[in-house]
Amino acid sequence: MAFKRKKKSYIHVPQSSQVDVVDPNHKPYIPDGMWQKCPQCQQTILTQDMKPAYVCSNCDYHFRISAQERIRLILDPDSFEPLFEDGSHANPLDFPGYEEKRAKAQERAQTDEAITTGLGKLNGQKLAFACMNPFFMMGSMGARVGEKLTSLFELALKESLPVVVFTASGGARMQEGIVSLMQMAKISLAVERHSEAGLLYLAVLTDPTTGGVTASFAMQADIICAEPGALIGFAGKRVIEQTIHQAVPDSFQSAEHQLAHGFVDRIIPRQQLREELSALLSIHCQA
Repeated sequence: MAFKRKKKSYIHVPQSSQVDVVDPNHKPYIPDGMWQKCPQCQQTILTQDMKPAYVCSNCDYHFRISAQERIRLILDPDSFEPLFEDGSHANPLDFPGYEEKRAKAQERAQTDEAITTGLGKLNGQKLAFACMNPFFMMGSMGARVGEKLTSLFELALKESLPVVVFTASGGARMQEGIVSLMQMAKISLAVERHSEAGLLYLAVLTDPTTGGVTASFAMQADIICAEPGALIGFAGKRVIEQTIHQAVPDSFQSAEHQLAHGFVDRIIPRQQLREELSALLSIHCQA
């Protein structure tokens, strides 16, 4: 009986993919987050190919990004100074499990709240900067969000600085009830005082911007920009249809629809945001 040596089977792994582990069954090990599936065109994309803007290379879909990524994308390197990070968190309604939910969100998002605030520079122009984080309890607005954003506008008023805010929120935080809704008035007053001093407030609405955030500071800016395809509205589509008892178009809450109907001044692709925001600041903030 003749014996033949079996040929070894190999898997060719490109060096650029950084996949260097093969299990006994010859299945490659793929690290988490290496690939992303685009929600719009359903294409599977190498995450590395979307950086730094995190935009689908096939259909230009803008993925949701964290506040930390936004800061790296928009502001000058090492110019951001976070502020108002040490405030206390409350559970005004003694909502069951709220503290645990918030703690998990802090660990997952690596930030203390659904908004990051501070001072930074954009092409050398000093500004007050705030960015909401859709990965922290869906960017919901609670008392700490209201306190941080109000404090930022007050500081900008004191130092005569423009304010740039990136919104991304599911609206008011249900666990804080009426206390969350009160932040709409609180922030709005701070925005008004900043405006009365002749200072610039620029808002960039990202996906999604809804609820009490849309009904207050998101729509109170001197210039309102948006990213392509961002969901912008107050109530959800299903709630609206149940209220008015008629169907509404699928695209009626898109940034493009809001631009056509005068709610948004300009839609700016993420790859161009830094340059266009810098141009707007230089025009409106000349000494």
